[in-house]
Amino acid sequence: MKTNKIVAVQTASFLLQIKAIKLNNEHPFTWASGRKSPIYCDNRITLSYPEIRTYIRQRFVDIISEQIGDVDVIAGVATGGIAQGALVAQELGKPFVYVRSEEKKHGLTNQIEGEIKPGQSVVVVEDLVSTGKSSLIAVHALRDKGCDVKGMVAIFTYGLDVAAKNFADADMNLFTLTDYDTLIDVAREQEYIRDTDSKSLAEWRMNPEKWSDDRM
Repeated sequence: MKTNKIVAVQTASFLLQIKAIKLNNEHPFTWASGRKSPIYCDNRITLSYPEIRTYIRQRFVDIISEQIGDVDVIAGVATGGIAQGALVAQELGKPFVYVRSEEKKHGLTNQIEGEIKPGQSVVVVEDLVSTGKSSLIAVHALRDKGCDVKGMVAIFTYGLDVAAKNFADADMNLFTLTDYDTLIDVAREQEYIRDTDSKSLAEWRMNPEKWSDDRM
């Protein structure tokens, strides 16, 4: 999971500025899984801010050009990666597809929407990575179609050990604009959180399940 420190700090500042990422130890958020968390991330909000939207798009383009290399197709992960992926594809002049978490139950029952051909090289665009499980579903779906998935780019990662293992097991490179540790450092420097909150936030990152269970 590779990041550029300067880009990571700037991206974290943007996300905190527009409240795309919220931190609250005293009143934890409930994720869809039912787990409690001191952090909630909604990167879709970045699309409403042209300056930030453009910054994210260009940094993705930089990573693809400098770290991954030329590809035939850009693929967005539904739903958070669709808009970001389309912006990147437009900037690079590449075809775009998006990948659902599963096949549709009606119509053509597609899991991949758009035209994709065996042998094409692809980069996957995601908005955030938690455990990596849902993100890697897209990778496996593209590989099942005979595509060469050369890497994934995402705005933010929680930096969980389970995600690192899942990406390693899938032999997939992940490049993110910012990460959990950088976000906490920036939040502390900008007095978005108190120093006393840092310990709890670090504990959550080390063991999210235990942190959540202690607050259920």
